[in-house]
Amino acid sequence: MIVKYKVSDFAKDLNISAKKVLDELNAMGSTGKKNSSTLEENELNYLLEKFSKDNSVKSLDEFLNSAKAPKAEPKPAEKKAEPKAEKKPEAPKAEPAKAEAKPAAKHDNKKNEQHKRREEKTVSLSELARETGAKATAASAQSVSVRREDNQVTVDTRTVDMNVDRFDARYDDLASTKNTENRRKPTPQGNKQKFTQRGQRQRQQFQKGKRETEFERLQRIQLEKARNAQLKVLIPDEITVGELAARLKQQAGKVIAKFMQMGEMHAINDIIDFDTAALVAEEFHAKVEKEVHVTIEERLFTQEEDSQDDLVTRPPVVCVMGHVDHGKTSILDAIRKTNVTAGEAGGITQAIGAYQVKVNDSLITFLDTPGHEAFTSMRARGANMTDIAVLVVAADDGIMPQTVESINHAKAANVKLIVAMNKMDKPTANPERVMEGLTKYGIITEDWGGDVACIPVSALTGMGINDLLERIALEAEVMELKANPNRRAKGAVVEARLDKGQGPIATILVQNGTLHSGDVIIAGTAVGRVRTMRSDKGILLNDAGPSTPVEITGLTAVPEAGDLFEAVEDERLARELAEQRIAAAKEKQFSAFQKVTLDNLFSQMAQNDMKELAIVVKADVQGSAEAVKQSLEKISNDEVRVRVIHAGVGAISKSDVDLADASNAIIIGFNVRPDNVAKEEAAATKVEMRMYRVIYDAINDVTDAMKGMLAPKFREVSLGELQVRQVYKISNVGTVAGCRVTSGKITRDSKVRVVRDGIVITEDEIASLKRFKDDAKEVAEGYECGVTLAKFADVKEGDVYEAFKMEEYRD
Repeated sequence: MIVKYKVSDFAKDLNISAKKVLDELNAMGSTGKKNSSTLEENELNYLLEKFSKDNSVKSLDEFLNSAKAPKAEPKPAEKKAEPKAEKKPEAPKAEPAKAEAKPAAKHDNKKNEQHKRREEKTVSLSELARETGAKATAASAQSVSVRREDNQVTVDTRTVDMNVDRFDARYDDLASTKNTENRRKPTPQGNKQKFTQRGQRQRQQFQKGKRETEFERLQRIQLEKARNAQLKVLIPDEITVGELAARLKQQAGKVIAKFMQMGEMHAINDIIDFDTAALVAEEFHAKVEKEVHVTIEERLFTQEEDSQDDLVTRPPVVCVMGHVDHGKTSILDAIRKTNVTAGEAGGITQAIGAYQVKVNDSLITFLDTPGHEAFTSMRARGANMTDIAVLVVAADDGIMPQTVESINHAKAANVKLIVAMNKMDKPTANPERVMEGLTKYGIITEDWGGDVACIPVSALTGMGINDLLERIALEAEVMELKANPNRRAKGAVVEARLDKGQGPIATILVQNGTLHSGDVIIAGTAVGRVRTMRSDKGILLNDAGPSTPVEITGLTAVPEAGDLFEAVEDERLARELAEQRIAAAKEKQFSAFQKVTLDNLFSQMAQNDMKELAIVVKADVQGSAEAVKQSLEKISNDEVRVRVIHAGVGAISKSDVDLADASNAIIIGFNVRPDNVAKEEAAATKVEMRMYRVIYDAINDVTDAMKGMLAPKFREVSLGELQVRQVYKISNVGTVAGCRVTSGKITRDSKVRVVRDGIVITEDEIASLKRFKDDAKEVAEGYECGVTLAKFADVKEGDVYEAFKMEEYRD
């Protein structure tokens, strides 16, 4: 706030002449001032300091003795201000002068500050003594004379035993009482009242707008340093310099300067690690704590491992796969019939895609999935829910293409394989032929000295069904499958649909923990509370333990088959996580997901430390497929191993694309083409398909890809030479070189190398090529033309233009 203080007012308040004030202003360099001029802040400070020094006393005794000397009472018309050091408790009309003298004392320089404070303390104590020792007299309302009592009490403040605080408190009480009495007295009328109010306003304005003293500034700096020393900063593993400066409550330039002092150069957007940021923060006297980001998944899902004491035996989960006509459905029906009781003569109440059967006091869970396609889609989403795979092979038909696909899927999922040789009731059944065909794919049955069980069955007559179930139970017992039922449930979605009456219905398989009715679960982007839970026989359940398939309702959306689900405690966080997954899925659709291709294989190896290249081979005949498979697997080296996960015969189908998508593989075809469904699926999943007619081309491409040599190569092809005969400067066009083609030719899309005295000056592209006033696509040898370069303009006569182009080639 600016204090408007005139020269005349200042002179009146200090009881000095205005001319003396103007002389002091001229001495300090402020010329042109008048009595009505307003004093600047620096001028006011200078005058206060100057006149305060002039009115100071050398000795305290001298000042106290001067107070005893009688003084003439001033006339009522004279409104003289008392000197700064004298205070008149009973003279209300002298209050403005006393009030204005206080600011003068407060603005003393640092040198006299301690001395002034001691003087004021002494004057206060002397007035206190006079107040306590003198008889109080009331001043008349019409009289403005100042009376002073002759009885003075001298207080020696130099003694060390004086209780100064007691006098301070007494003085404050007297001052407050006196101010109260003054407020009760009638206020004088006329110019005297205006003068008093004006002095009070000036005093208030001056106190509000006073400049900060050196002592106060140092005190403020110390307080700021103390606050900075207690500042706590949370720093994550990585942080930008700008964000670090904001958290330190410092300017970014100061933080960057601190880095420079440490010998490091960083810009405001550079990312630094925690250790570096902590060192800088400590330089700013900040207390550093590491910021730990806890994701919603970490807050929702239980991460700790189950203890061995909590684990109990769980039933195995079995998936039946095989060729389409080899009897998968018949075997599943036969297994169901053997477990239907007499009261359930009508069959299973409802088929939910998964069911349990009981074999010798042990349960087995079967997944009724449509072959390996659903099995692959589930595995692609991370739902490895199958423990044992039953491969159904027709004894009279042998190994078929889908049988081979099922074998490769089971191997890729690393699950236990059991062969069910179906249709043994037919006279054309040939078990030896089937077992011989399995050996070609690395499956050696127990009858042939291997470790794969081969159970002869007949879904039509029921022969061998119990043997198959007993062998599954035996394999499960050997595998020692266990889970912890005393925790929140987690598992996978087998299948899901939308019912018009009940809403989304999902068939889920509990893999660990126990699912209770009313639990909040999240499955992919679907979230909800379990409203109803039914078994495979349609019985309402309240709980479902490990390896138990159930059908539930209550989800907000239909999840996808293969989605993992977990029961959570906080429904609000679960819904927030579902929204994040929906947003991530939408973003993934717009951002291209980079699959492994032969072109980017080397970079993928460098980035992801990839050690294996998976390939799906399809050929027109079995011999070609086997030859390619063996040739590709032989070119494996120390950096990457080529693994053919499937080699089949026939056109590339959707199942091949699904297998490649789940295994992050590429598809190589020989004399075969993909069908329309496979093309659409490959385009949607970004699976690469390469077609060849010669085997060695595929082998060479894969070899080059493994060595990182599949990137396209370019070489320079010389077209001709031109000689600059004359140079023209044309406005709005630039520099035009009049050239003659001395050899070869020049084309509009060729590049030009400018050579001057055998030294290459620059390489540039042609901006325009003209024959006379017409544009030309090319100019042959012996003809003249005008050439304008795209960037280079410093062309001189005698320069040589070498025209060339770059072409891609393959070794």
